Amino acid sequence: MPRSGAEARRRLQQAALELYRERGYDRTTAAEIAARAGVNERTFFRHFPDKREVLFDGEADLRDALVRAVEEAPGDLAPLDMLLRAFRTAGRILEENRPFTEPRLAIIAVTPALRERDMAKAASLVDALTEALRRRGVPGRLAGLAAQTGWGTFHHAAQAWIDDPSQDLETHLQRAFTDLRALSGAAPSAQDRARTQP
Repeated sequence: MPRSGAEARRRLQQAALELYRERGYDRTTAAEIAARAGVNERTFFRHFPDKREVLFDGEADLRDALVRAVEEAPGDLAPLDMLLRAFRTAGRILEENRPFTEPRLAIIAVTPALRERDMAKAASLVDALTEALRRRGVPGRLAGLAAQTGWGTFHHAAQAWIDDPSQDLETHLQRAFTDLRALSGAAPSAQDRARTQP
């Protein structure tokens, strides 16, 4: 039996991940997840409101970290550079949790109910980033466009990292933002130029 709330939560997440991979999300119940984790069903619902939310734990912490990184970014950075700085923070969180992140993304990709929840969570993160950029003085319309574009670019980089783990997420993230600037015809930032120097 897990001795702490944090340990129970971790075991519930791991059990859910295993069962979703073995049986599929739709054929797995909260009671089965609890049993696999060695706790009762009431404990499951003390930690998670439903069986979808098991795979989205930490979303509030991630949002807070992203917003804080934008708020603390140097004042002379362009909006996309503020976001790149924020996504580097998120990237470190994903890299530390790769054994959970990789199968989690695979399960979400093939499960409509989880894709729907993932899109709702992404919309919430984009809204939070938009507001953080507005507070930094980026006009509303541009803040929204930057946040949506930045999130899409981050998601692209994360998928590239899953597909090609031979390079770290930081490398994939830097490449994705460099490609974004190339697509828009924007000149590389000073940071990009410094990174490409021999």
